[in-house]
Amino acid sequence: MTSTNLLRTLRAGVRRRIVRLVDSWVDGRACSRLNHEGRITEQEHCTVDHRRRLDALEAGLDRVRGDLLWTTGEVKRLIPHVAAQEARLEDLREKISPVPVSDDKQAAEARTLIEEIQRQHAQIRTRLSGIAMYEDRLRKLEERAEAEKAGTGAAE
Repeated sequence: MTSTNLLRTLRAGVRRRIVRLVDSWVDGRACSRLNHEGRITEQEHCTVDHRRRLDALEAGLDRVRGDLLWTTGEVKRLIPHVAAQEARLEDLREKISPVPVSDDKQAAEARTLIEEIQRQHAQIRTRLSGIAMYEDRLRKLEERAEAEKAGTGAAE
């Protein structure tokens, strides 16, 4: 009887272990399934939020497209007016230019005179700088001569 009781006890112990193993396996799958359901719910909320934001962006994009079409129309409407204004400005610029446009011979003669005047001014500036250097040198020599004269006059 001891062997039978021992065998029953052993079978009962094995049964309990198998039941615990199966229960833990079922509980683990159930928990992971519940965890997946939570993640699925979270993803659904995120998807709803993304759809709402996408709809708002598409509505904004439609407004921007409308504004762009209006701006394009206005630019096309204004281009001829701007071109006309530019032409008028160019005509005015030609009218008030200091050099006559029609007389090329006089313009060339005026340019030659201007170049000659500029050359002479450069020569005058060179001569004046030479004179200034000469005057500076004379001033220094006079100061030295006066200093020497004052020094010899005091020694006598």
